[in-house]
Amino acid sequence: MKLNGKTAVVTGAASGIGLATAQALAAAGAAVVLGDINVAGGEQAAAQLKATGCNASFMPLDITDDAAIARFRDAVYARAEAVDILVNVAGWSKVEAFVNTTPELWQKLIDLNYTGTLRITHAFLPHMIARATGKIVLVSSDAGRAGSGGEAVYAGSKGAVIAFTKSLARETARYKLNVNCVCPGPTDTPLLASIPEKQREALMRAIPFRRFARPSEVADAILFFASDRSSYLTGQVLSVSGGLTMTD
Repeated sequence: MKLNGKTAVVTGAASGIGLATAQALAAAGAAVVLGDINVAGGEQAAAQLKATGCNASFMPLDITDDAAIARFRDAVYARAEAVDILVNVAGWSKVEAFVNTTPELWQKLIDLNYTGTLRITHAFLPHMIARATGKIVLVSSDAGRAGSGGEAVYAGSKGAVIAFTKSLARETARYKLNVNCVCPGPTDTPLLASIPEKQREALMRAIPFRRFARPSEVADAILFFASDRSSYLTGQVLSVSGGLTMTD
């Protein structure tokens, strides 16, 4: 799958699935703009990609801040004539029983996992519509398809991303845009490492493959949706979970 001549924007690209996605798209030939609130990590990631001969750059991005998103978008278009691929990976979770959570935590989870996706997509969508071409890949979670104990609000926000994917796909098909969603299961990322060991062990036992996904394996699914191999797919949701969730 070649992406030569394409420009891709990846949010949450300083680590985990976002970083693996930036690496996969860059290796396929795309010019990749990495966005993340983690400036040090993002700059390091972009520098490592450039050291391997890839076309990569980093720009600070806070997906919960409209002004920061506008600055990010304007900076991207100052460097690139168009954005061909937009991948929304940025997100966050905290494992805690719903009864013990607070409205402040709910709002943070919704802002990072759902509203932030709306904001960044809305920022780049007009140019894609005007060009009548583009690939949008939203990263949800299988928690949004099957639920997840200790992550009720997170799962709800990720379920909203799935519904948004399908609705946006319907709205933008007339403009020849492809809008699809990847739902990772438990993946070996810094976020997973923050979960208590007993819970990680229980998760692993529930996965038919008996291991967590590698970030690169999720990135492969994103690369497929970003490539011409998925030109007749829109509004689709693909689980990458080692068989943990087998949903329709």
